[in-house]
Parts: sequence; structure tokens; C-alpha cells
Amino acid sequence: MYHGGYMGRILRLDLTNQTYKTEALPVEMARNFVGGTGFVLKLLFDEVPYGIDALGPSNKLIIAPGPLTGTESPCSSRMAYAAQSPLTGAVGMALSGGHFPAQMKFAGYDVLVIEGRAASPVYVWINDDQVSFRRAERLWGMNTLDCQVFIKEEVREQNARIACIGPAGERLARIACIINERRAAGRKGLGAVMGSKNLKAIAIHGTQQVPVADRQQFSDARSGLLKLFKDTPSVYGGLSKVGTSECIDVTCALGIFPAMNYSRTGEFEPADKVGSEAQFRDTIRRTACHNCPVACSQVRLARDGPYAGFLTEGPEFESSWAFSGATGVDYLPALYAADRLCDELGLDTMSTGMTIAFAMELYERGILTQEDTGGLDLRFGNHEAMIRLIQQIAYRQGFGSVLADGARQAAARIGRGSEKYVMHIKGLELPGYDVRGAKAHGLSYATTYVGADHNRGYAAQEIFGARIPVAVDRFAIGGKAELCKWNQDMKMALCDCPTFCAFLLTAGALLDPAPQGLSQADTEARIVTVTDMLASATGLPFTPAEIARVGERVNVLGRAFNAREGFNRKDDYLPDRLTNEPLKAGASKGQRTGRKDQDYMLDRYYELYGYDQNGIPTRKRLVDLGLDNAAKVLEHMGLLSP
Repeated sequence: MYHGGYMGRILRLDLTNQTYKTEALPVEMARNFVGGTGFVLKLLFDEVPYGIDALGPSNKLIIAPGPLTGTESPCSSRMAYAAQSPLTGAVGMALSGGHFPAQMKFAGYDVLVIEGRAASPVYVWINDDQVSFRRAERLWGMNTLDCQVFIKEEVREQNARIACIGPAGERLARIACIINERRAAGRKGLGAVMGSKNLKAIAIHGTQQVPVADRQQFSDARSGLLKLFKDTPSVYGGLSKVGTSECIDVTCALGIFPAMNYSRTGEFEPADKVGSEAQFRDTIRRTACHNCPVACSQVRLARDGPYAGFLTEGPEFESSWAFSGATGVDYLPALYAADRLCDELGLDTMSTGMTIAFAMELYERGILTQEDTGGLDLRFGNHEAMIRLIQQIAYRQGFGSVLADGARQAAARIGRGSEKYVMHIKGLELPGYDVRGAKAHGLSYATTYVGADHNRGYAAQEIFGARIPVAVDRFAIGGKAELCKWNQDMKMALCDCPTFCAFLLTAGALLDPAPQGLSQADTEARIVTVTDMLASATGLPFTPAEIARVGERVNVLGRAFNAREGFNRKDDYLPDRLTNEPLKAGASKGQRTGRKDQDYMLDRYYELYGYDQNGIPTRKRLVDLGLDNAAKVLEHMGLLSP
């Protein structure tokens, strides 16, 4: 059994009947899935029926931090959310940091499972063992920041932490997100899942301590990790100082900063106007997640112009890109305003920016006119129109009502050949790296179980020159399936399940001025250290090899969930633009990833994971990984190869 790290309880919240119950956390689930994403995907597969309406009461919202969360481990206040995505129909999993994850552990819970649908708006107040369902009609319509202030006052606990939705989630916008503090569980439409359940917010506060099985071993491992951070110049000198905005400079230099709906990458590279140096000048302070010494979040303020007074925590790289590169805007205060509005209204910044970029390309091509847009001039670079559209999307007003469910569904409504210009995989809009110039990164976009997501298998080797597990040529396709699988499994094993900050795991590669990036020895030290912290915190005999197998197990389970929902090889390809159109300018000029190259990488990737040639896990692979229930379900559906 485990002796620490876990609180040992699952809390189930039945919104339909407004009742709750606790269950013991199974030890075997802890051993085989560790926590975080492992827990939420395990429960999602086992408990959410096949073929449901993702915005119906049968969907479940599941939340789980990991065993390191709430301990003295630095950079571990993270949690995973999961539901079936109303945007894609695939696994909808998102991560968030801040203070809510630690408070959830302090309240005594490893998992929250939210079921059913309330008859009228409610929020849930969890204060240690006391759980209550409270009326939320007065909160309905509030933005996320005001909602959090109001609830803290109403429950009379300023140390409570709140995860909530804004007007976008209330209106079931399929690109709505969940906000806790100023942190977003973004993408995949999880805010709409909360809205469909009439759940405005979850407020939580706890006074318990997270036990640690072997305090001396844990303390030694923690000290070793902090030393690695201190010895890595890019941690406190880079990530702590400028956050992830440095990625704007890096991607522009590599010629992979996607521009104007991916149509002008390499031609529009506004690092001098919106990059790290420009953003650093507007920084007024730094903030941190619970028990994080790095404090990479930057609070920035627009001081003049039409957006004077807009203050935002960030914007992180992807949000900066979504409202600059994607839309052709190079006016920095507009980025701050857009980021702040999305946080307040409860919109995912990346899907929102890319959906607006899609509409802008249609406008410039004459597929849309001002008559269609309600008078909005949607030329690339028009920040006033961009800001107006964010508000319209959240409230489903005007042309925003066409865009509120993401670019793919907008194309279905618009027609006129517009589907050609939707940059998505599995229905999820592409992130801020043009993967024509980074092949393993692109393979991960194509194959990850949530759709186009840069975080599920980030190729630091291609973006930052990291030498782990080997140095690579970012333009080559050979060896990229092996690299992609390694990245996906290690990210899952060491970050998404324990839970631990991905920035800090690869901190020697991120923002490092050295061309070599993170060395293999440095990486192995981090792997061993995180594994030692897990083993000493929980008392479970985790080893690096076992943890890597957990990462593989969870990724295969995500693939199995999608298989039962009808996803297969046809959904693992890049958009036509990235397949057929070479980059016209920049440091990656001439690059594309043709269909033949994609097939070569997919065939090898499937072989490595134990999938058949249609991308479905085989019976043997599922059983070998202990996923017997998944094998049984897929066999019943007639999907399994031997």
C-alpha cells in the first residue's frame, strides 16, 4: 500500500441529486496510473459511456492532482481535468496550475468526479470534509475574476481557491475553458462541459497535510532538484525573468512562428514588437504557483493607448502568438487586452485566436464580407476587430455566434469551401509552432489523443536543441517516431501524472542560450530525481523504468478511448496546408511534411506503440500494459487486432 503522497479519497459530486460521497482510492490505480492525467483518463474510459453527447448529463468532469502536489516538492501544484471534449469528441484533457491543486489535496482528496446536471445554476463549496451545493443564480453571468472574489466573500474564507467558468462556458461555447485564479484549463471546451451541468464554480479549502512516506529520502531528492535548478542558468536567469515569452524570439529565429492562419510563416516575425524584450518592459511583478521558487508568471500592464489599464498575468507564449502571429497583430497592448478578456470571459486563448485567424483569412480571400461579419473589417492585423470578436464569441453575439464553437464548426456553418482553411487536427486548432520546420513536433500534433496539442509531446530537441535522448536535425524524418514516443511517454510519466511542471523538467533546454540545450546527463538526473521524489513521497517502489511504463500506459489508454469514439489513422494527419504548401520565407523556407513522409513516420510510430496500421491498439499491447478493460471494450466493438 501507499504510505504518503495520496490522501486516499475520491470525492463524487452528484449534481442532479445534489449529493456527494467519498470512496477509497484503490492502491492498484495509484501504482498503475500514479495520479493527475493517469487518474482522470482511467476514470474517463471506465465511467463515461460510448457515443454520448459531450454536453449532456452522461459526461463527467474529472479532476485530479498528483501525489507530489501539496508536498514540499517544488513546481508540483498541478492538476488534470478530463471529460469527453465537446469540441473534438475525443479525450478532452487539460492541465492547470496555481493554488487550487494544492488546496484540493489539503482538503483531503485525490480525485473529484462531477456527475449529472443541476436543475439550476449551482456552485460547490468543499471545506475539508464539509461539502455543500449552493445556489449560483446571482453568479450566473459574472466574469471569472469577479466570481472568485464574490465566492470568497460569501463563504467567508479568503484562502479558498476557486475554479469557475465565465459567460462563454455558460453559453456552451465549445472553445470555453475553466479558470482557477488566473490559470486556465484551456482548450477542448471543458468550460462548456461545466456550463452544460449548470455548474458555475467549485470552491475548495483544506487544512490537512499531505503525508510523506520517507521524509529523509524525499528531502534529499528535493534538495537535488533545487540544486539542478540553481545550476541551470535558464531557470532563474531566463524562465523566472521573462516567462515563456522568449519562445516568440526562438520560433521567429527558427522560421516556425506561424503567421496569419499559417499562411505567411517566415514572412511575419514580430519579435521586436511583441517578443520577450518588449514584454519585459511592461512587467510589473512576478507570481508563482503554490510552493514554486521560480515564479515564471509575469504580470504585465498596458500603460497607454486604447488598451491602457489592461493588466494580465502573462500572456504565455501560446496566448501571445494566438493574438499576434495567428492574427497578424503586432500591437503589444492588444495582446494584453485579448489575454485578459479571454481569462475574464472564460475562453481558451489558442482556439479563440486561431478561430479569429481563420475568419480573417476567409475575409481577405473574399469568402466572407462585411455583410457576413456584421460590419467588422476582419483584415489581418486589425486588433480592434479582434478584441470585438472575442467579446462576441463569449456572448454568442453577432458574427461571434458563428465562431463560438471553434474553426471546424464555423467552417461547417459558413460553407463556400471554407473548410480548406481550417488549421486543426481532430477538431482542435493548431498551436503556435509551424511544424513544417519541426518534424517530431508535428508528429506529436498529429498523434496525441487530444488533437493538436504542443504540450503532450513537446520536442525540445527540435525547438531548443536539447540533446535528449539524442541530438536531432529538425528537418529530418528519420528517427522522429522514436523521438515522438519518447517525448510523449516521458512528459506523461514525469509531469502529467505526478504532477510536475513541464517547464522545469526541461528547464535546461528552455530559454538556454547554449546551442547544445539540455544534455542527456542533465535530463537523466531530472528523471531519477522526480522518480525518487515519487517513491519517497508515496512509499511505492517506483523506478525510472516503471514510471516510463506508466507514461506509455496512459497514452495508450487515451488512444483506446478515441478508438472507441471512431478515431483512427485518418485523424492522424496534418492539415493540407502543412502537407502540400512549402514555407515561403524564413529560416525554414522550403519545408513541408508531405503525405509520404507522414505515412513513413506514422507506420513506425504505430509499430513502436503496438498499434495496428489503422492506429488502433492491438489486444496484445493493451493486455501487456494491464489495460484489460479497454481490450474488452474494443473487442466488443469489433475494433481489435490480435
